[in-house]
Amino acid sequence: MTLASYFNDLTPIVLRISGDFAIRWYGLSYVAGFVIAWAILFSLAKRRGSDGAPLIRIPPHRVGDALMWLVFGTIAGGRLGYCIFYEPSLLIKLSKDFPFWGVLAINKGGMASHFAILGCVLASWRISRGWKPLDSGDAGAPATREGVSTLRHVIDMLAITGPFGLFLGRIANFVNGELLGKVVAPPGESGPAWSVQFPTELLGWSGRRADGQPGLVRDALSHAPELSLQQQSALDALVRTGASIVGPDATWRQGLRYVIENAARFKSELAPLTSSRHPSQLYQALAEGLILAAVSWVVWWFYRKREGVTAGVWLMVYGVLRIVTELYRLPDAQFGDAGRPLGLSRGQWFSVGMVLAGAALFTWAIRSSRSGRNPADTPPVSG
Repeated sequence: MTLASYFNDLTPIVLRISGDFAIRWYGLSYVAGFVIAWAILFSLAKRRGSDGAPLIRIPPHRVGDALMWLVFGTIAGGRLGYCIFYEPSLLIKLSKDFPFWGVLAINKGGMASHFAILGCVLASWRISRGWKPLDSGDAGAPATREGVSTLRHVIDMLAITGPFGLFLGRIANFVNGELLGKVVAPPGESGPAWSVQFPTELLGWSGRRADGQPGLVRDALSHAPELSLQQQSALDALVRTGASIVGPDATWRQGLRYVIENAARFKSELAPLTSSRHPSQLYQALAEGLILAAVSWVVWWFYRKREGVTAGVWLMVYGVLRIVTELYRLPDAQFGDAGRPLGLSRGQWFSVGMVLAGAALFTWAIRSSRSGRNPADTPPVSG
């Protein structure tokens, strides 16, 4: 049977080192996002506007220091946010193996983007305080700091650099086959040409019933598709083939993972067992990456002296785009129907909060600029 939708047989692994330890596209997307941010900030730090003032008040030789704080804020905020609001069991479960604490096991679960943004805001506060000059001068000289700025100025910088990392992260989500979109055609039926089949959805199936008897069982809280008895039999046979390749002692689950990790090899067998879905990751890459970047840069270019305006617009636009794109994305399975008060997912509710925060920041920035108290008019403190 030929299905019209695209079958996602991409592998999340760039280079396998040993077992589950590997270089993955998801990790490289973070690295690339930070490198792009550094390149943009470094370029802006060396440029000056028509008034002769530097475009940003971070000295070029301090861009690397600022980036290190942003890296820490992103990872710490995103991971802790995920553990607290999406998988709290990771906070209390101790692992017998490295890294001993579930919070550090970033291969189990992911990152919460809303809280990664919050972590960046906290890092921005630290960056706004500046640094001690590299050449401190005379011991009796007054203490000065270079790169001193305002929080609003720094988060404006995040607004014009962040979308590139968001774009790459969503592309990595697509490669990983995670954060799945809603079903548009069930397994075995032809889906529209724009839809995508993700074999990772089959991870919701198990090779043994809850009563211990042989037979497949579908996890009620997963997004695995419903399969007919004939399709279940085909899945069972396929997985057992995968298990035989892994080794004589391989479990059914290990066989399933092998088949999915080698989806290109088993495409003809997997395609009829996989539903067609909205490619919600690509929707969000377009919205949170390209559209948000275009809006942010236009606003910053015309209103960069009104510190906080760009960040305020960024928060509002991001929040609205996230709410809209999540209409095509499945909610987090672990919360069930209880996780959608008033029909909105947890991520959408966090986005509502971002819209309100952005509106408050935008209003504050406009009022400050009208009152003549805009800190952009104050020369930077340096050594």
